[in-house]
Amino acid sequence: MLLPSHAHRRPPLPRRRSVVSHATSPRGAGGIIAILAFVFLTAASLHHASSRARARERRIADRRVPRLGGAAAPRVTIFSAPLSPADGGSPERQELALRSWLALRGDVSVVLLGPHPPSAALAVAARLGRRVTVEAAVDCSFTGTPFFHSMVARAQASESDICVLVDADVLLLPETAALLTNLSRIDHDWLIVSMSRNISGFAYNLSENGNQWVHADGQVLSLTKEILGDKWAADSSDRGLIMAWNNPRNPLLAGVIPSFLYGRGGHSWWLIHEVISSQMRLVFDASSLVLGLYPENLSAKRVAGSGENGRLPDGSWEFDVNRHLAAVYGSYCYRLPGVHHSPMLYEVIKDSEDYKLSKIEELTLSKFVTGKEQNVHTEGQSHWHKKNICLSDYLRSLSSETSEGDRVPYSLGALLQSRADENRSVVLGVAGASYRDMLMSWACRLRHLGVTNFVVCALDHETYEFSVLQGLPVFRDPSSPKNVSFDDCHFGTPCFQRVTKVKSRVVLEILRLGYNVLLSDVDVYWFDNPVQFLYSLGSATFAAQSDEYNETGPINLPRRLNSGFYYARSDHATITAMEMVVKHANKSSSSEQPSFYDILCGQEGANRHGNNICLEPSTNLTVMFLDRNLFPNGAYRRLWERRDVRSACRELGCFVLHNNWVNGRKKKLRRQMASGLWDYDPGSRMCLHSWGDAGSFRVMGQFDMSGDTDS
Repeated sequence: MLLPSHAHRRPPLPRRRSVVSHATSPRGAGGIIAILAFVFLTAASLHHASSRARARERRIADRRVPRLGGAAAPRVTIFSAPLSPADGGSPERQELALRSWLALRGDVSVVLLGPHPPSAALAVAARLGRRVTVEAAVDCSFTGTPFFHSMVARAQASESDICVLVDADVLLLPETAALLTNLSRIDHDWLIVSMSRNISGFAYNLSENGNQWVHADGQVLSLTKEILGDKWAADSSDRGLIMAWNNPRNPLLAGVIPSFLYGRGGHSWWLIHEVISSQMRLVFDASSLVLGLYPENLSAKRVAGSGENGRLPDGSWEFDVNRHLAAVYGSYCYRLPGVHHSPMLYEVIKDSEDYKLSKIEELTLSKFVTGKEQNVHTEGQSHWHKKNICLSDYLRSLSSETSEGDRVPYSLGALLQSRADENRSVVLGVAGASYRDMLMSWACRLRHLGVTNFVVCALDHETYEFSVLQGLPVFRDPSSPKNVSFDDCHFGTPCFQRVTKVKSRVVLEILRLGYNVLLSDVDVYWFDNPVQFLYSLGSATFAAQSDEYNETGPINLPRRLNSGFYYARSDHATITAMEMVVKHANKSSSSEQPSFYDILCGQEGANRHGNNICLEPSTNLTVMFLDRNLFPNGAYRRLWERRDVRSACRELGCFVLHNNWVNGRKKKLRRQMASGLWDYDPGSRMCLHSWGDAGSFRVMGQFDMSGDTDS
């Protein structure tokens, strides 16, 4: 039973005396009626006023002391992101932890998060039955690290009564279920936090029925005597932290969670601090209880692997990103004196078989039980004073115009080596700050399709920084123009002409490094992955989208080659032809698009063959204009004007649909978002998922569409 340790009984309200009226004269009959009516109305008014006063008193008391209700056993869902062996994960240890979660009493289920969960996690889920599911639809960085804000959002979308977020290695003990059942009776929104105990040499396992811990010889283990009596160490990082909260459909805090990388430090303490600051939930510190064990040294630092499984070496920049986010978002690193003294903070204390709540001034999670004598572990310090979390030099170095090599996590060569598919093909997106939300919708769509071989060229510092924080495989092109307009960089403008020439130079560089390139503008919506189809066209073939809008007739007419979507092979003929295109574009005052046609198809289409082919004579390169039913441009068949654009394109068998033949960034955004071909929520900085709340994303409300006068 959960009892407040300092609860005081409220004195009973005084009884309201009845009002009695005596008639002294027959002439006062009418007056008596009036008096009675007055008395009745007065009594009713007093009753309502008293009811309101009692209700107000109850609300005030409710904020002071949590009270118990009569709730049934809660539905509990435990969320976790298993680590791959490249990240230091142990399949055996994680399976043991998972079995301990399923052994908890009550209605408990488990959801393993991660877009590419380790095969061991999938195997465990298959073995342990329907209570364990794998949820791939969460955002992650290109290195495979899940985003913490996406994990929390997935938990918030749960239909459970209580959500638990815990490391995949933490063993949960029976105390966890008992405490959550008691807390579920509190008629408030709450968050509970607790640190697991770090215990080395954990050589125990669960019995076959999953109900008891046993020794290697099968003898039943006494948790109280053999485990809870041992001495433990504690770690001051995020690792081993257990968080649980009720009513997941209600917000945790007044604001949004930035794009922290899970397991890279800072995110849990930041979240707890913001929940406390928001004062929307009661916060319970349960670290005096033993809810979980971590059977390994917690101080081992998690970093990216050494290149196994396609991972890039040295993931230290991910820790720097989290430090930056903790420093610049919320009030975590700008806490004024006295702010941490919250009326919403309680410590959970075990008294015999009951739990009590004790009011505390500040959450430190530094009171760790260390042995039979119940000594206090004093080595841990308050996490609110961990200055290293609030040191954020990373983004300042990113913004520096100097030391280019020092501020880029990965070079173009390293990205290509890790991202290219088995045919050495990569998808290249190029974007500046004006199109960064469209860039993210494009990237989210590729993630949904399972396309992992894409890289992003950032045209400016803002887009590069944004892309790093969004987990994109991004590199900065040092030759890109410095004066890219935010709203005036659409087709035909001088800004557009400068930007397009960057794309062909970057493509040529990648081709010279030995990789095939599918250049896709970020306003191209993908219905399916066309890379294998384009690769199958063979060597010495350059495949490009046609910009012809007439539904009949040739599609390789002059100036109808669209340089916003094409596939180039890394062979001698293509590289030589691309060198000719880049050289021609550098001398032109126009964009690069006319240079593609004039070089590859000749002036006025002199190199045309048939209705959809050109043949460049000096290199013998075949230029194929792609079938517009499969690769339609923005004017073909007026597809963007259809009531259901997606269905219309599916009927044609479209691989992609280009959002061109419209001038202006705002008009592009309006058209694409209104059609439903949009996969990103800029408010939460997360991809849209089926489990998300579609009503929270307003199509037009996320962007300022006022003053749209683009022609």
